[in-house]
Amino acid sequence: MTRTAEKIDALVREDSSMADALEAIREAADRNGGEVQWADVSDELTSGQWGRLIEKGVLVDGDEGFEIADREAYDRALDGNGDGGGGGAVASADVDIDDEESSWSQWDKIAGIGALLLMPGYWFDSIRNVVGGTIDIVLGPLDAALPFYAVILSVALITGLYSSLLQANLMNTEVMGKYQERMKAVQKEQKDLRKRKKEAEERGASEAEIERLENELEQVREEQMEAMADNLGMFKEQFRPMVWIMLLTIPLFLWMYWKIQSVGLSGAEATAILPLVGETNWQAGLVGPMPAWIVWYFLCSMGFSQLLRKSLNIDMSPTGA
Repeated sequence: MTRTAEKIDALVREDSSMADALEAIREAADRNGGEVQWADVSDELTSGQWGRLIEKGVLVDGDEGFEIADREAYDRALDGNGDGGGGGAVASADVDIDDEESSWSQWDKIAGIGALLLMPGYWFDSIRNVVGGTIDIVLGPLDAALPFYAVILSVALITGLYSSLLQANLMNTEVMGKYQERMKAVQKEQKDLRKRKKEAEERGASEAEIERLENELEQVREEQMEAMADNLGMFKEQFRPMVWIMLLTIPLFLWMYWKIQSVGLSGAEATAILPLVGETNWQAGLVGPMPAWIVWYFLCSMGFSQLLRKSLNIDMSPTGA
């Protein structure tokens, strides 16, 4: 459940005139014993603003009209008294995240489906043979001109290049930063409330004040759970470029697999001299059951990716956090 002060802060940012509307509602509620009806404030705010306040749960059903859901938080939000009960921390925790910013396009979903359809090629020879034979039309001339270790090196370079470019262009680091900023703000607010509650207990504060702080702390815990659920959007944002990388990488990987396992390498092509290892067969297990060609490919791909990101000044760290 989003807190009342946070909702008010968001509404004011969306519509600057909402602050006057909220003040008019507070005055009307004071005049009418805590409740307010549309007729009481129709001259001070629009029907759209009135509807938004009901929709957001700032106003809830009363006995004869509507009443403010949390009057204390409502007053703190309007008066800007962040020191009195955590209103300032709430405002900082309200990070505006547009769901449309992190949504996948139709092409992203198609790329994801395509990558999933290619994955069985790791296990089924029939799929691997079709994909490998098709990619061989493009990579066959490269394989004929270079030794196989250089072919793997070239494929790793291509992989590192498009991986870096796809991550730079498809991953919205600003949105990721907003998710992290929101979580940090909620954690900070929770820490501050715990400290204030402890201080209140030590100085012998009234039960009402301690209970109020405990209620606020419980609301922050609920907000933290909500923020953790919303963080799925951050993982979705991180995974978006991965589906495109997988769509392009799996065929290349299956081609190397097909070339070594199905077609086979002969003579000097079947072996390579690798750093720290020496001469080894491409199919020999190098790291546990992982064959040498896979280890060589991953090391080259990761190395090229890091070099390309630095040379192209690609920063993948979240911004705005």
